[in-house]
Amino acid sequence: MLLEKIHSPKDLKKLAVPDLVRLAEEIRPFIIDVISKTGGHLASNLGAVELTIALHYVFNAPADAIIWDVGHQCYTHKILTGRQDRFGTIRQTGGLSGFPLRQESEYDVWNTGHASNSISIAVGLAEAKKKRNESHKIVAVIGDGSLTGGMSFEALNHAGHLKSEIIVILNDNEMSISKNIGALSSYLNRMMTGEFISNIREEIKNITKIHPTVYKAAKHFEEAIKGFFIPGILFEELGFQYFGPVDGHDLNVLTDTLKNIKRFKGPVLIHVITKKGKGYTYAENDPEKFHGISKFELTTGNSVHSGSLTYTDAFGDAIVELAKIDEKVVAITAAMGLGTGLDKFSSLYPERFYDIGIAEQHGVTFAAACALGGLKPFVAIYSTFLQRAFDQIILDVCLQKLPVVFAADRSGIVGQDGPTHHGAFDLSYFRHIPNMVLMAPKDENELKHMLYSAYLYGCPVVIRYPRGEALGVHVDEEFKEIPFGTWEILREGADTAIIACGNMVHQALLAAEELAAEGIECSVVNGRFIKPMDRELLLRISKQAARIVTVEENALMGGFGSGVMELLSEEGAALPVKCLGIPDAFITHGSQNSLRNGIGLDKEGIARAIREWPKKE
Repeated sequence: MLLEKIHSPKDLKKLAVPDLVRLAEEIRPFIIDVISKTGGHLASNLGAVELTIALHYVFNAPADAIIWDVGHQCYTHKILTGRQDRFGTIRQTGGLSGFPLRQESEYDVWNTGHASNSISIAVGLAEAKKKRNESHKIVAVIGDGSLTGGMSFEALNHAGHLKSEIIVILNDNEMSISKNIGALSSYLNRMMTGEFISNIREEIKNITKIHPTVYKAAKHFEEAIKGFFIPGILFEELGFQYFGPVDGHDLNVLTDTLKNIKRFKGPVLIHVITKKGKGYTYAENDPEKFHGISKFELTTGNSVHSGSLTYTDAFGDAIVELAKIDEKVVAITAAMGLGTGLDKFSSLYPERFYDIGIAEQHGVTFAAACALGGLKPFVAIYSTFLQRAFDQIILDVCLQKLPVVFAADRSGIVGQDGPTHHGAFDLSYFRHIPNMVLMAPKDENELKHMLYSAYLYGCPVVIRYPRGEALGVHVDEEFKEIPFGTWEILREGADTAIIACGNMVHQALLAAEELAAEGIECSVVNGRFIKPMDRELLLRISKQAARIVTVEENALMGGFGSGVMELLSEEGAALPVKCLGIPDAFITHGSQNSLRNGIGLDKEGIARAIREWPKKE
């Protein structure tokens, strides 16, 4: 097999283009087989196989920088850059990252995982290259989804202003491309980028310098033709030379086009059409499901999981029930309809569902305006992505005390996607904002009631909950309002009071049972309101317990435990407090259980922390 002979892009360059086609045919089943066992981003990677091969065939990485926006389509890149033998460990504890990681390889330019920043990175690297008088190429690969993010347009505008020496590959996997139009576009594109046409252009410029009227007329004619045949006039107006569309699965066309583009000066954008999930029928037919998938059966495409209700499912069910109660309820998400559990809502209430693309800032302000107009907006965005709209949350929602409810999915340790995706900071970045109410449910039943309560409170509310399976408790049929700002005591014990929030409550209960068998009696409190805290109950606990342990799946700095200590300090309470949470570090990728165990956020870690905490005599 050709794949076995590829240990770096140098080996790739020894092949002829027909061999590259064979190589692509070997890479696809290799990726499918591995990801069926590990889970991962499948559809996007299958769509980018030929494009990745062509990039490494034509350019000279790592000297030439190849920047992947989001980075979820980098699997072929990893395979071609010396990591083929470790590819089976991808996203596993101690294995390869599922995203580009500078510490992992010199071919990985940027530690990425979020969208819309690749062009900004390219522009910055181009300026540094210019200052050092270097000649290597800088390529940014960005998807049409990422292009919906405002940051990408800010960077395009800046690149055009600076005339940056960058090449932007727009990987468009939403448009179909017919064979006839595709062949014509590919032919015209190669002609437009070829040396013959480029030389003619330059000669015409030289000849018409002394006849500016003739040159101006010729230029207007060229622009008119482009505007008629080519969907790239926007990029041309931003200062880019636009070429495309190009068939992203035709290696002859891709390699010819990229070779020609290498000679161009200034910013260039190549529009490449690819098919998400290409080569695996189930992924082609349902690219959203196979965008990020757990383990699955190769022959059926069915996911391999327990089938248990997840917190995301619980949210999706509850928001549909709320929508039945009030037609003013609307749901907003940022390119994550399925991922946030809003697929059922969007099907039942399409006119009340808004997917605003990868544009969290716009989405939050849009929600605030909806609330001002009398609607009841619920914004469902992953915790790690929601932090990109921090300014809008402060100024457009909380400053004006508008009743927007944020469903912060994937809070805490998310597992295999690693540090760019862990929701490790939301308690900290929400807790200090005036007018914000912040809650975390102990189970899926409480999540349902929190959504209803937030609907009633009439102020900005965040409900944060984890990725993965819920506890499997009974979910009440009817909604219940949770008394505002209240905690609940789940277990009594005089030795140590464990105050936990969110999914750590269950682990605290298990730890308390383990310690009770050793004669250490602990009370357990569900600190379901992170803000406002239950001041009355906390002061009562401080007078009854010998010491307090707080447990949260959030960064310790500025988090739940910090809030408990601040409140105790205000009241002059002098008992010892130990805070358990995510340390001041970026947590790597791996299974949720192994990562939690590594930082002591499971029943064993909680019990150990209490057991080993020496008491003052």
